[in-house]
Amino acid sequence: MADTVVNHPGGQNLDPKYQDLTRGEQNMEAANSHCQNLHGDCMPIEKSKSTAKSTSVEMLDKGYLQYGCAHYRRRCRIRAPCCNEVFDCRHCHNEAKNNIKVDQKCRHEIPRHRVQQVVCSQCNTEQEVRQVCINCGVCMGRYFCETCKLFDDDTSKNQYHCDGCGICRIGGRENFFHCDKCRCCYSILLKNSHPCVEGAMHHDCPVCFEYLFESRNDVTVMPCGHTIHKSCLKEMQEHYQYACPLCSKSVCDMSKVWERFDMEIAATLMPEPYQNMRVWILCNDCETTSEVPFHVVAQKCPRCKSYNTRRTRGR
Repeated sequence: MADTVVNHPGGQNLDPKYQDLTRGEQNMEAANSHCQNLHGDCMPIEKSKSTAKSTSVEMLDKGYLQYGCAHYRRRCRIRAPCCNEVFDCRHCHNEAKNNIKVDQKCRHEIPRHRVQQVVCSQCNTEQEVRQVCINCGVCMGRYFCETCKLFDDDTSKNQYHCDGCGICRIGGRENFFHCDKCRCCYSILLKNSHPCVEGAMHHDCPVCFEYLFESRNDVTVMPCGHTIHKSCLKEMQEHYQYACPLCSKSVCDMSKVWERFDMEIAATLMPEPYQNMRVWILCNDCETTSEVPFHVVAQKCPRCKSYNTRRTRGR
């Protein structure tokens, strides 16, 4: 994907063949200057061609950031191959065709890689997927991915295409790496420290059930390696839930909480019939099975000192 776009003036990602428009202007100015040095004043060489090329460059940027939807700034719309209707983007299609108000039998999502036709927002010309309109010459998206059929004029997102994920992501290629086992991109800060979980992002968020791999909301990795929406994790913690919904491991440092449990247990004496009672527990954090003294408040793992345990059986 990185080979299909290059930078052009203004930080735009534009097909290399359109760079000739600006190069032509520079060469024309150099030729005119050389002519004046040799013969004094003279007529500019092919001034009309230079003007035409300048006009073409201006046409590429016509309507920049003036079109689009709530999801993307772009100068085209797409024709959905599934229902043959025109939408501003795939998210607009999915919101319209896959919501609770639509008959369940008719609900569907657009196959993004199968989009074949786009409609120019500037001149309404329908055409095959391309970056520059064949009719009016406008650039339909400064960022363009032919694989994902993605157009976006807002390049501040630092979009890039990940071959491993098979989709475009935001944030800048230099800030992320692709984990082949997890089959997704993570922050470069996690490259040598994240626990790998097979297909970690290829499932629904355990709280809101949105498919994480294609989610537009921020996703975070918990210490256990499972993934969840950042906002969902924050909401869990606001409701005093500090264990992974999938594996029950602690999602943050709980050492201060365990110290308070120690103080509570020390201050709470058990009735005499229960003082010598022992039970078997499984620690959710270190996965160790142990036999420990029973207490009504909680049971402590002798290995990792965690109180994130569950009782498995009695004596």
